[in-house]
Amino acid sequence: MQVALDYGRTGLTVEFPDDAVVLRPADAPGLADERAALRQALRHPMGTAPLRELVQPEHRVVIVFSDLTRPMPNDRVLPVLLEELSHLPPHRITLLNALGTHRPQTTAELETMLGPEVVRTYPILQHDPYDSALLVQVGTSTFGHPILLHRAYVEADIRILTGFIEPHFFAGFSGGPKSLLPGIAGMETIGANHGASMIAHPQATWGVTSGNPIYEEIAQAALLAPPTFCLNVALNRARAITDVWAGEWKAVHAAGCRTVRRRAFVPVERPFDIVVTTNSGYPLDLNLYQAVKGMSAASRIVRPGGTIVLVAECSDGIPDHGHYKELLWTAGSPEAFLETIARPGFFCPDQWEAQIQAQIQRRATVYLYSDRLDDETIRRAWLRPCRDIPALLEELRTTYGRDARIAVLPEGPQTVPTWAPR
Repeated sequence: MQVALDYGRTGLTVEFPDDAVVLRPADAPGLADERAALRQALRHPMGTAPLRELVQPEHRVVIVFSDLTRPMPNDRVLPVLLEELSHLPPHRITLLNALGTHRPQTTAELETMLGPEVVRTYPILQHDPYDSALLVQVGTSTFGHPILLHRAYVEADIRILTGFIEPHFFAGFSGGPKSLLPGIAGMETIGANHGASMIAHPQATWGVTSGNPIYEEIAQAALLAPPTFCLNVALNRARAITDVWAGEWKAVHAAGCRTVRRRAFVPVERPFDIVVTTNSGYPLDLNLYQAVKGMSAASRIVRPGGTIVLVAECSDGIPDHGHYKELLWTAGSPEAFLETIARPGFFCPDQWEAQIQAQIQRRATVYLYSDRLDDETIRRAWLRPCRDIPALLEELRTTYGRDARIAVLPEGPQTVPTWAPR
């Protein structure tokens, strides 16, 4: 049978054995009128007054928006949000790009993400977690970590978070307070929150918020520097908006997570020998760093000693920015890396992504299909190259037996397989 996989901007259709099990999230139709739904949510929010009533003409407003590695439709959401703030002059509204540790966007990328008119009209700041002059400590978490956030956000009269909600492989869910940490947090804060012991915690996983130390600290950051208003959406495979939640951030995120959980979590009765996964296509498969999420979703249902085949375009490479590539190259293997981060006092930015990748590779062999990365680059990233998915599956069935169980996650981590044994 042929299965259309989310891959880059164009997708990839692959022939699979007829007995392969295809796992997808529950389908949700896009809203008939996105602008009307957004406007309705902003004017009838959860747990607070309408946005327009909260914002006075003399206020300074900061709107935090998602960066290029997220499929958030900023160009469709922000114009409606900004219409509700039309009683303010544009110079009193600052848009803050929640980059976390990711690279800043070019002007052309910002115009694609936000729309040229928005870029021309409003001041835009790009977060830099390493620039101490941009950061303010708002307190200390109960984990003993300093919470450093972007100064413009902290000093604003009105703080607005925007984003979309999906399952997250170690923070439980995206959206809500995650716009703050790691979105606009300092490197010291991000590093502590994503530290080796936090990442290794058994509750730091898909869909878990209560008892998850990473999410709990993220929520504490929002309590120490509370957003005035939160606007979150959910998306379907076509990137159409399916749901809108607006208002007080805790109510918004809780409601969004309940809805997304019902759609994304798919029951599975027993493990698979082979799991083929994507990273949900562009922009989520922009680089290998992000594609670890797809690997993680597959690892939930692959048997020990099984194989994961990750299908991710990686048009932006490993990437070259940050420390993830350096960590892979230097360590040379998952085992060596895990030994390195276990050393007292060791820390390097981006180690969390390499740590999760290494943990997965202790369980399963991982192949990567990417027409943007050469074989040597793939091997140096600890993975095995795949150039022909059907041929690889035939080879693996020879190894595991003709009755080997194969699962396919065409939408990658938009699907979260969950054990539901008979």
